[in-house]
Amino acid sequence: MSTTGQYRDLPSVDALAKAAGGQWPWSLLVEECRFVLEAARARIRAGEPVGDLAQEVREYLHLLTEPSLRRVINATGVILHTNLGRAPLPEFGPFSGYSNLEYDLAAGRRGNRDAHTQRLLYRLLGAPGILVNNGAAAVFLALNELAAGGEVIVSRGELIEIGDGFRIPDIMARSGARLVEVGTTNRTRIEDYRAAITPETRLLMKVHPSNFRISGFTGRPALEELALLGRENGIPVYEDLGSGCLTELSAHGISEPTAQASLQAGADLISFSGDKLLGGPQAGILAGRQDLVQRLRRNPMFRALRVDKLIIAAMETSLRLTLSQEVEALPVYRMIRMSRDTLLRRAQPFLTVLLQPEGLPRVQLSEGHSLLGGGSTPEQKLPTPLLAVEGDVVAIEKALRQWDPPIIARIEEGRLLLDLRTVDESDDATVLAALQAITAA
Repeated sequence: MSTTGQYRDLPSVDALAKAAGGQWPWSLLVEECRFVLEAARARIRAGEPVGDLAQEVREYLHLLTEPSLRRVINATGVILHTNLGRAPLPEFGPFSGYSNLEYDLAAGRRGNRDAHTQRLLYRLLGAPGILVNNGAAAVFLALNELAAGGEVIVSRGELIEIGDGFRIPDIMARSGARLVEVGTTNRTRIEDYRAAITPETRLLMKVHPSNFRISGFTGRPALEELALLGRENGIPVYEDLGSGCLTELSAHGISEPTAQASLQAGADLISFSGDKLLGGPQAGILAGRQDLVQRLRRNPMFRALRVDKLIIAAMETSLRLTLSQEVEALPVYRMIRMSRDTLLRRAQPFLTVLLQPEGLPRVQLSEGHSLLGGGSTPEQKLPTPLLAVEGDVVAIEKALRQWDPPIIARIEEGRLLLDLRTVDESDDATVLAALQAITAA
């Protein structure tokens, strides 16, 4: 059939809308029909088949009217998976209707949205703190308020890229502060900072390299040394910690400095993320000296960077669970602390059920590792028994992604691996049923 003939075969917008049917608003239905017909004409021009246009309209409308942001099951073994929302949130029960976001119920007058997390942060850190919408925003606000128009001294070995192309020097330039690099990539001494101080110096900045490690002939001054130098010269010391660990994890094989330790070592201001090792929602937390935090709060950019009521509700829950040491209620810590015996017990039903008729397993145990991920604790892994799936791994991985809810696994060295450490135990039956249906097909 000629191209012209194919054009003639296309239905009118009205006919296509009636064929698609459904309970959608007529204006929305008509608009989608126009979109689908235009795409069909483009396919005709390219010599491609057209297909069922009414079904296309229904599929597009389904995508528009169903939530795009969905719960998924993370079987990758990466606990803080950036693509999957980093820290899995604890249950926090967002509510409908109004809230006392900025209303003081006791006093009966306007309140402060910081009040919902302020007391908890103070109890955890021993210092006042505020929230902004992510870690990069926290760094920007600190530099803009405390160092705009002046100089900030940073070790060359700490000029990191924090993800998605955002680099500390770029954020600093946007903040209005001027970067002064000292030392070398691998070694910086306290004398390097001392020699770089001028009347224009506004901050001594330390950046924890949470997403990389330099080993070998290396050296950096301790935070206590930098804090002493800052006090001698009347210059605040600011440390960006990145991951924001508030709970000691060394007993579980994770070496990461805590926010409390940085403040105790003499940092005047610290910042860290809420959605990494704190186990909360995306947020940037700034805490430290009362006068500095108050300055940050009065900065006009604070209003542009502040968080909303849903983030506050989720963060309040994470902070309260941390303060009360209910670590099992925080998914991040539950996953980190999960024992090998627990993982082996959970793997047993998979090994028992997923047998082929001749008794050969479709899934076997394989020794491997889980990762914290999310730009935290590089090169630190948690030994974990993994489920290795046999068969067409590319097809099985795709089928798992299309399951309801989607199950995200990883392919490594030609094997499909599922890590139960990052799967909530209540989802084990769902993952097992999916594997059973897919591998039996």
